[in-house]
Amino acid sequence: MTVPQLILRAVTGRGRCVCVCVCVCVCVYIYTRCVYSNDRPAAHLTRCHWERLYAADTMILDETPLFDPRLLAELDWSQNMVSFCPAISPVNPGESLVLRPLCTSDLNRGFYKVLGQLTNVGDVTAEQFIGKFEHMKRSGDYFAVVVEDLNLGQIVATATLITEHKFIHGCAKRGRIEEVVVSDECRGKQLGKLLLSVLTLLSKALGCYKVTLECKPPNVAFYEKFGYVASEETYMQRRFSD
Repeated sequence: MTVPQLILRAVTGRGRCVCVCVCVCVCVYIYTRCVYSNDRPAAHLTRCHWERLYAADTMILDETPLFDPRLLAELDWSQNMVSFCPAISPVNPGESLVLRPLCTSDLNRGFYKVLGQLTNVGDVTAEQFIGKFEHMKRSGDYFAVVVEDLNLGQIVATATLITEHKFIHGCAKRGRIEEVVVSDECRGKQLGKLLLSVLTLLSKALGCYKVTLECKPPNVAFYEKFGYVASEETYMQRRFSD
């Protein structure tokens, strides 16, 4: 039955229920015409407004990994240079723990709480986090890994490997390890050693001709255990903001 037929039926006195239904149908009909009509500028703005609201509402956090988890599972752990006691590995980082790529859902698992123990993280919104995550994922050069405590549902450690493309050394790649941090509650579980070992091996597996990191002088001996050597170059920086 068309809208005009419903109106005619209501006018001929078929009851209040029919009148109510007619009012609802007319409202829906008019609203639909207004929203989806392209020949009216105001209607077009209304449709765009709803599209923006829909996009914001569907910007959800999920378990999509930053990079292929198989890169971690297929690492040749026999090339690891440091010992662990008790023994742990990328596939078995400890009781109730899992080592995996970062995902956007980690925003609600205390990812920034852990990073905040290392440096200033600022006030980051979910929209900013997802935008940065998607940028890193598209580039294919960012490998942020996390250790999650499955019992707590919280991130307890994280570190990031970044690969840089070079024109030198036959257009090779260089790796940089940054932001290695373990939560205060999980110190002593060898997670820092594990993250450093994993990302060092990952940089080699990705074809980097070298991998570098920055550390304070008192920590040089620790990193030498992983095969790193102190460079004669002086690290310099210029900050533009905190």
